[in-house]
Amino acid sequence: MSISPVENRVLIFDTTLRDGEQSPGCSMTLPEKLRVGRALADLGVDIIEAGFPVASKGDWESVNTIAREVHGPAIAGLARCNAEDIDLCWKAVKDAAKPRIHVFLATSAIHRQYKLNMAKEEIIRTAVAGVTHARSLCDDVEFSTEDASRTELEFLAEVVEAVVAAGAGKVKEDGNRTPLDVKAGDVILFGKYSGQEIKLDGEEYLIMREDEVLAILESKK
Repeated sequence: MSISPVENRVLIFDTTLRDGEQSPGCSMTLPEKLRVGRALADLGVDIIEAGFPVASKGDWESVNTIAREVHGPAIAGLARCNAEDIDLCWKAVKDAAKPRIHVFLATSAIHRQYKLNMAKEEIIRTAVAGVTHARSLCDDVEFSTEDASRTELEFLAEVVEAVVAAGAGKVKEDGNRTPLDVKAGDVILFGKYSGQEIKLDGEEYLIMREDEVLAILESKK
């Protein structure tokens, strides 16, 4: 079972148990994570990213426990775009009523050259292979472009098109920009993605950039 977009409704994706736990002094034990997971469910959060299962045995156990014992939200696990990560992630989340595999891959030039040593073509192939494998296990697959805000816009669009075609139901752009950093070209290039539903094979996609969210919040002040 997966989460479908709902018209005029914001879905809350909470990553306290994964990204938030990396903050200094915020490391939690399994019972503490379970308590937070249940509190998030009581608050009505739609998706809980419970952890990064391949990171450690403890992280896998935490994700698996939350998947089995926290009810209501979809439970997501994070994985890199390789079969080992994805398989382990699926084993951790598969017992959830609404499991999700969240795969990611860096796309910026600096990451391609110094972190991954991959050409653009390899990035696209790896991203598509990761999404395809994840979809063979789980109906609900999310893809994130790591360091999207420093990625060439044309290439970013290629990656997004490729992973959506491969079966990613949700696409998230990770970056560190504010509305002041957005250029006119961004708006033109992402006109067919950003803030719109993309219909493909009967499924719907909603992509919202962080800088757009900030702009919306700023306009409400």
